[in-house]
Amino acid sequence: MFTLAGSDLSRFLCGLVMLLIAANLFGYIAERLAIPRVIGEVGGGLVLGPTCLGALFPASFHWLYLGFSSEGNLFGLIYYIGELLLLYTAGLKIQTRFAKSDIKTGLAIILGSTIIPFGIGWLSTYVFHPARFLGPDHNIVALKIVVAISIAVTSIPVISKIFSDLGIMHSRFAKIIVAVAGVHDLLLWVALAVASGIVSAPNHGSGAIDGWVVSKSLVVTLAFLVVCIGVVPWALRKVTSRKANFLFRASFLGYFIVILLAMADIAGYLQVDVMYGAILAGVATKFTLPDHLFQRLQDGIQGISFAFFIPLYFAIVGMQLDLAKNFDLGFFVLYVIFATVVQSVVVYVTCRAIKADRLTSVNFAAAMNARGGPGIVLSSTAYALGIINQNFFAILVMLALVTSWMAGAWLRFVLRRGKRLMPGDEHLIVRKVQEEVQFDIGTEVPASHN
Repeated sequence: MFTLAGSDLSRFLCGLVMLLIAANLFGYIAERLAIPRVIGEVGGGLVLGPTCLGALFPASFHWLYLGFSSEGNLFGLIYYIGELLLLYTAGLKIQTRFAKSDIKTGLAIILGSTIIPFGIGWLSTYVFHPARFLGPDHNIVALKIVVAISIAVTSIPVISKIFSDLGIMHSRFAKIIVAVAGVHDLLLWVALAVASGIVSAPNHGSGAIDGWVVSKSLVVTLAFLVVCIGVVPWALRKVTSRKANFLFRASFLGYFIVILLAMADIAGYLQVDVMYGAILAGVATKFTLPDHLFQRLQDGIQGISFAFFIPLYFAIVGMQLDLAKNFDLGFFVLYVIFATVVQSVVVYVTCRAIKADRLTSVNFAAAMNARGGPGIVLSSTAYALGIINQNFFAILVMLALVTSWMAGAWLRFVLRRGKRLMPGDEHLIVRKVQEEVQFDIGTEVPASHN
């Protein structure tokens, strides 16, 4: 029933191997250049996609990635599994504990960096006329929501990776940013789920704001959020601890993958975005497990995710870009400047309003500009739903990459100058956890590089 000709399977595996090599190789080079790894992984897809290989050697590109009718579907499956796992791991990174003295700072940044940039992003659509970026669903309301989210969104996975690479994940600054980014992105994913509900509704292509459709989508999305955070962890603790739960006893990791897929599936049936179900599955899991079991799950899920599925996801995102034909460079430059200025100014002013000093305010403003993974997932989801066209898809992907690069570069610069990130981090000891493996004949010796 589910079969593939031997030659087609060989061709698919060949394309997959090339893509995985490119993603990991370019990701490694990016890290060596102090650039977020995600930029290199997307770059690997650009090299093998229509931007480079397809333009220079179209026959080779067609043979590798368009060689038989179902090849695109196979890569699409890998792509969506990678996206699900990326958001699940993002949900696992939600911070649930930080000092009471930091609550004021965190709440202020959450409110400032979510509501105001979202509102400015929405209002900006009355200035630059986004209709030229409409996807096949032709829904202007959903497009405006996507534009607003793209201005406000922050990346949990990328900013966490930047902190880990810099060796400051244990700092007060990093803990506040990761906590803020988690709550921040959950709220913005509510907006994306509403946009998904709008384009899934009957007669959605009219472009008019249907109050009933928007209200229904918002209520369902918020109800799903409340249930996943308030009820699901309680239910999972009850069910998981029972001796009759043979699935948990049979496979610890498999049990939580089932929960991930089930919650994503339920979200889809409720016409809430499937990917929103994935991130909430991660949050629910975080609230369910004690620390020792949570660490075991996180190590297991991140092992396979970041070694295989997530690099391939970002590489396939790069393959979908054709920067030679579907990329408005002039508008992109203006959009990057606009998005960066809006988020930076709002976060800076918010921090100053709560009496933070200038350098601390600038550091928070820089960190909250890293759009990274969620920015790319936003563009991928909106593109898959038909909300945006390929031109705006490319702009949003490049926006996520450039702003992540800028955030990492600024924080690295501050640390190299010997400056503190915020009060409480004056005597910060850098703790790098990266390890390289050196191979000798028949042996492997881990060597830590600081």
